[in-house]
Amino acid sequence: MDPGKEKFNDASSSRSEIGNNGNHFYDPSKESIWTRLGVNFESFKRAPGVTGDRLVAGDLSEAEIEKIKSETPMLQAKMKKRHLTMIAVGGSIGTGLFVGSGSALKIGGPAAILIGWIIMGVMLVNVTQAIGEMSILYPLSGGFYMLANRFLDPGFAFAMGWNYFLQWAVVLPLEITVAGTTVQYWTEKVPIAVWITVFWVVIMILCLFGTLGYAEEEFWSSCLKLLIVVMFVFIGIICICGGGPTGGEYDHYIGGSLWQNPGAFANGFQGVCAVFVTAAFSFSGTELVGLAASETPNPRATMPGAVKGTFWRITVIYVTSLTIIGLLIPWTDERLLGGTSAAASPFVITLDNAKIPGLNHLVNATICVSVLSIGLSCVYAGSRTLTALAETGYAPRIFTYVDKSSRPLFSVIAVLLFAPIGYVNVVAVGDTVFLWLQAISGLSVLFTWGAICLCHIRFRRAWKVQGHSTEELPFKAMGGVWGSWLGVILVVIVLIAQFYVAIWPVGGVSNGNERAQSFFEAYLAAPIILAFWIGGYLWKRTMPWRAHEIDLDTGRKSWLTVEEMRQYRADRKAAPSYVRIYRTLFTN
Repeated sequence: MDPGKEKFNDASSSRSEIGNNGNHFYDPSKESIWTRLGVNFESFKRAPGVTGDRLVAGDLSEAEIEKIKSETPMLQAKMKKRHLTMIAVGGSIGTGLFVGSGSALKIGGPAAILIGWIIMGVMLVNVTQAIGEMSILYPLSGGFYMLANRFLDPGFAFAMGWNYFLQWAVVLPLEITVAGTTVQYWTEKVPIAVWITVFWVVIMILCLFGTLGYAEEEFWSSCLKLLIVVMFVFIGIICICGGGPTGGEYDHYIGGSLWQNPGAFANGFQGVCAVFVTAAFSFSGTELVGLAASETPNPRATMPGAVKGTFWRITVIYVTSLTIIGLLIPWTDERLLGGTSAAASPFVITLDNAKIPGLNHLVNATICVSVLSIGLSCVYAGSRTLTALAETGYAPRIFTYVDKSSRPLFSVIAVLLFAPIGYVNVVAVGDTVFLWLQAISGLSVLFTWGAICLCHIRFRRAWKVQGHSTEELPFKAMGGVWGSWLGVILVVIVLIAQFYVAIWPVGGVSNGNERAQSFFEAYLAAPIILAFWIGGYLWKRTMPWRAHEIDLDTGRKSWLTVEEMRQYRADRKAAPSYVRIYRTLFTN
């Protein structure tokens, strides 16, 4: 192995401020703790050079140094293993599960939400496995946008990147508004505009702490969300069996009676097709582990466990809780109508029905924290993607600015400036504006997931064509390239299903104008990403990469040979059986 590459790829290597050619590199560990935390004026100054966390100088040549500097922004590796694990396990638990599942139950019925969430869950398992394989080998800032730029086509990556930025930018005002309506569960005396302002300010304050602020908030909020969901599962099982408090609706055995009356499906096949986007929205954010890989000191040690946590989250959190909801609440319950506030949350409705005092308020408070968490994720994901777009020349260069606290400062500000759109909720036209914001974000995550699977397919093809073996990979996707093909096929199926309900919506339409409005409300993201793709091609005139043209070396983290990887895996097989089982299920 090349000694320079070995030093570059060893996370435990000592860092140097001066390279072999006299180049000076910025070492953030030399700054004061207040600068690193981002709470003084010094922290807002541009970070000079390349951070020591991202580059070990040593024996690297001048060409290698310049190559790394040109591809990598100066984001410090502040995330710990516990942060990344909780981002993967609990990061996307928010309004999609706590509130959106209520509207999905109303439209589709209990069987439809299970079918919808399970199909999307299978898709997501393959997506996260693909992310894990590529991000461990290439922990690039900008995550899957940079991977699409490398493995697919810069023009397509341009469309994907701006689509992903817009997805999170428009979700931010939506989440802040939902946070305001969540608080109104307790009191309506305070105008919603006040609550929107409060949550906006709180998110801005948390953003001051950069990556560390996001990671810590995500860790503790995810712990709370997981605790509440697990608690709800146990309470739900007791209520289904008739163990609820006397005087409540669950003081007698219920079992599966609601699947018979009013029934398992609310609107048949059409209802099943209609819940897919809600399911996708509830899972959105899981792919953030791919963005966070570049801000983790040792992705090889932390990413596998985070990726494997996706399976447990889908099984235990989503499927189990949605099954219980379908057994406890009939889809005819009028409180489910709309599903835009905490009062419409099936979790809150269940606890209200059970007459369990206090727990409904605890769940509502958790929904409030969840919304705040997703809002912060919007800023994190949107800002990192915008910075990556700027570094590849597809956004203004001002967005490449990264300060000494590792914040992509102007990118963060750009995302935060979308938050005031939430104030339209206080005027009559607000509902219409929000429908179109939801239309922009509705399908965006599906395009992102499909692109990630395509990246993995092209990466595996290039890896084979250029003479590499899959045994060299430090982490292999569970389903291999066939898992990614399954992910692409499921994305296409869901897009077709959404096209069907966009043309023939649940409840029907009375005229052509309503049909056109229904279509664009459900499918607006498709023409937007197509327009971006065409614009990117006309601007840069790039063509898709062929397998032998794809760059597999720049930014690559692992340079181990087949023999070295075989020895590594043989050593792991020698561990006791209980250790191997634990590693297989939960870690790497």
